[in-house]
Amino acid sequence: MRAPHLLAALALLTVAAGCVPASDAPAKPAPSPFTDPGPPLPPPAAPPVRADFLLRGTPEQGAVMLGQAPGGTRTLTLDGQGVPLASDESFLIAFDRDAGPSALLVATLASGQRVERVLTVAAGSWRIEHINAPYRGSASSDAEFARRRPAELAQIAAARATPVESNGWRQKFRWPVTGRFSGFFGSQRVYQGKPGSYHSGTDVAVPAGTPFFAPADGVVTLAAAAPFTLEGNLLIVDHGMGLSSAFLHCQRLDVKVGDRVTQGQPLGLVGRTGRATGPHLHWGLKWRDARLDPGKLAGSMGN
Repeated sequence: MRAPHLLAALALLTVAAGCVPASDAPAKPAPSPFTDPGPPLPPPAAPPVRADFLLRGTPEQGAVMLGQAPGGTRTLTLDGQGVPLASDESFLIAFDRDAGPSALLVATLASGQRVERVLTVAAGSWRIEHINAPYRGSASSDAEFARRRPAELAQIAAARATPVESNGWRQKFRWPVTGRFSGFFGSQRVYQGKPGSYHSGTDVAVPAGTPFFAPADGVVTLAAAAPFTLEGNLLIVDHGMGLSSAFLHCQRLDVKVGDRVTQGQPLGLVGRTGRATGPHLHWGLKWRDARLDPGKLAGSMGN
């Protein structure tokens, strides 16, 4: 009888097929750090929020300070006047030649909380300079000066009021030309015996025709079509955040209104137009209505 033997053999094969030795079983794959990272990691800690101002510079008459406002600042004021904030909450403030002994910086946060900083403003030391040039500049008479000056001042005011987007204010400023200092910022001026206003910039004496260059990035907001009575051929470059440079007495201007200029770019030639006794470049800096000392931004000549 072969059937019983065949059934027994099939039973043995069935048992053998279901009893694979452990050494022949497929190994379980090891966890991969890419497909099986394990339990989730906790989220990274948020960076600490600035609770106070970060300021760089010295509060003194004629000087500029750069800073960052406390985190979450919505509005910023200096002595009650609004100060613009960049997207990273950085800002620029400055102090006029005649600024008072203190200033109040206030940040208002989104929560309504106020963060205040009282700044003690150091006084400057100013010279007296006697200048052998007529008070009215290139105007032939007091009457002509009175007639021409209002339109010139209106052009200057409009140029300074022009909104500009530029990051030049963040840069380390350079001297637009190097030479001998012939006039100092803040000095009380006396023109042929007649007292005038204080000197609003720094004069650098160089030969006529010497090129001068942009001290920082900016946008041209005024390039005089004809010499002004006092400033001569006048150029104004706005560096953003309300900070602007004025270049006076130029022989020639090589840029026009609306041009974007980069630090070190040639802007024109030094001359002696307007109220000037010799060829030189007058470099003036202004933040809003505050007259500033260019040396405070550019440092020593040649740096």
